[in-house]
Amino acid sequence: MARRGDLFGLSAEAKARLLAQLSASGFPARPEPPVPERLDPAALDGAHDIDTVAAAAEHLGIADPFFRVHDGIAGAEVVIDDKRYSNFSSYDYLGLNGDPRVVAAAKAAIDRYGTTVSASRMVSGERPIHRELERALARIYQAEDAMALVGGHATNVSVIGALLGSGDVVAHDGFAHNSIIEGARLSGARRVAFAHNDAEAAGKMLGETRARRRLLVIEGHYSMDGDVPDLARFVAVARRHRAWLMVDDAHALGVLGARGLGSAEHAGIDPGEVDIWMGTLSKSLVSCGGYIAGRSGLIGRLKRLVPGFVFSAGMAPAAAAAALAAVEILAAEPERVARLRRNAALFLGSLRDGGLDTGTSIGAAIVSLMTGSSIRAGKLAAALFDRGINAPPILYPAVPERAARLRFFVTAAHREAQLREAARIVIEESRRIAAEPIDIAGLARSLGG
Repeated sequence: MARRGDLFGLSAEAKARLLAQLSASGFPARPEPPVPERLDPAALDGAHDIDTVAAAAEHLGIADPFFRVHDGIAGAEVVIDDKRYSNFSSYDYLGLNGDPRVVAAAKAAIDRYGTTVSASRMVSGERPIHRELERALARIYQAEDAMALVGGHATNVSVIGALLGSGDVVAHDGFAHNSIIEGARLSGARRVAFAHNDAEAAGKMLGETRARRRLLVIEGHYSMDGDVPDLARFVAVARRHRAWLMVDDAHALGVLGARGLGSAEHAGIDPGEVDIWMGTLSKSLVSCGGYIAGRSGLIGRLKRLVPGFVFSAGMAPAAAAAALAAVEILAAEPERVARLRRNAALFLGSLRDGGLDTGTSIGAAIVSLMTGSSIRAGKLAAALFDRGINAPPILYPAVPERAARLRFFVTAAHREAQLREAARIVIEESRRIAAEPIDIAGLARSLGG
């Protein structure tokens, strides 16, 4: 996994100059926080980094791009503060958010079951709509069964945490989602990260570890970079080292494969080669929650072992019904997937033709624009917002500083003219901001107080 880069994308020499200026101006070194009598937010881990980035943004006149209030249905366009924007910040890959059929299904479920099932599904929260959704999800992966949970992040955390324990090992991609890492930590198993998309590195790590059980975890479509693994090679590595293979298909369902059935269809492999399929309902399925698909024996036991399922109220009926309706539309309208692929390829190609760095994105739905600096990412996002394009930045410490970027989520609902115009503006503003010098001395004085 890439190491965290220098602050704000500076070279080692520039960073040294900045630190010297900060020191000269009396900027205090980061102290060890005392144990407070009451909770002090400034003492939280990571608070110093967040405050530093916020102070730098304020000095540079960059408005906070986060927690903006979106009004109405967020699709290819969105309304923020009574102004309409081209929207590239939503996971609605198939353009189903607000689809009348999905809305009607959710309303009908509320009429029949109410707004909550009011209990854990084990106790008294089981409803027919839950099993209908789970059977539909299992069919996607040609699996024997599936289980649906109330949150996607919680699904990885709780399931991985329950699968493994002390004496086990979990090997995960270096770019794995936070939920995978937190699940590994919760389990108590030894956690090892291998180089991004490197199956041979994964195999080497598994071969060098002694463990009761081994779990190999990858993603089918990486949400930060928009690239995909060689799934067949990871299947072979898992079999060779007698490891369970778990694939997080959250950003792959509805996106990859001719019918949008995910990474197995994209790779041309039998879904049964993967032991554990994980996904979310909040992307292409325009609802909220997570799921696991696999053999019936696995699912049956997980439903009695996973804390995030056993001790949580069941999924709200409207959420389950909305996701089920979206699954049915995905099966009936594969042209949505084809339109998504055309749109994403058009946008990615336009940015690359304009000389911009889009990293390793394959142009399936996620297009990352690498800026190499949180300052440039923040300035570019602000400039695009001023010109009617909503694409929030990904900044340090969420990613290594030199990996700062803007992420564009392209959907089937975007129009070709809209994508071409957005790409033209992105190229224009990127070139302008890249040519602007960064006032290191002024920034140092500002941060130094």
